[in-house]
Amino acid sequence: MPRAGLSTRAVVRTALELIDEGGVEGLTLAAVAQRTGVATPSLYKHVTGLAELRTLLGIQVLEEMTERFTAAVLGRSGDEAVTALMHAYRGYVLDHPHRYTLMPLDPLHDPALADAGGRLIGVVFAALRDYGLTESQTVQATRRLRVVAHGFASLEANGGFGLPEDLDETYAQLIAVVLPKKARV
Repeated sequence: MPRAGLSTRAVVRTALELIDEGGVEGLTLAAVAQRTGVATPSLYKHVTGLAELRTLLGIQVLEEMTERFTAAVLGRSGDEAVTALMHAYRGYVLDHPHRYTLMPLDPLHDPALADAGGRLIGVVFAALRDYGLTESQTVQATRRLRVVAHGFASLEANGGFGLPEDLDETYAQLIAVVLPKKARV
């Protein structure tokens, strides 16, 4: 019988705590079991193994980012929405640098991640709606935004900017460069 209070959700929450504390390298079923106070085999009542746990963690990261992005763009449109989205992306990575490493590279083509990935991309597409872009242009704009946000925030979170100039100013300049242009009618 599973330990009272232990659920798949609790296992995921515990794994995220471990990752936040020491990075993804320290994630093992044994570490999660120890933290939750159960024997490692008891975790198999909640996850089939480390691979499934990593998938569930990826879903959690996608859901957290979707929530943050949604809150950032709500009530905004155009450049204001996209700028808020870009700051929300950077903020998530800086707030959760270890957790962010669990961000799936291509969640839309993994059946286990597709729903969560679709919700996240839906927020990005909604932020771009005011530009009147075609579907293809929206995809291209989304890729540009992701590359800039991911690249900049990942470098920043890992200490990759050693020069003295203000990082907020650099990021603002990058956002200005990648803001989509309204489609010509």
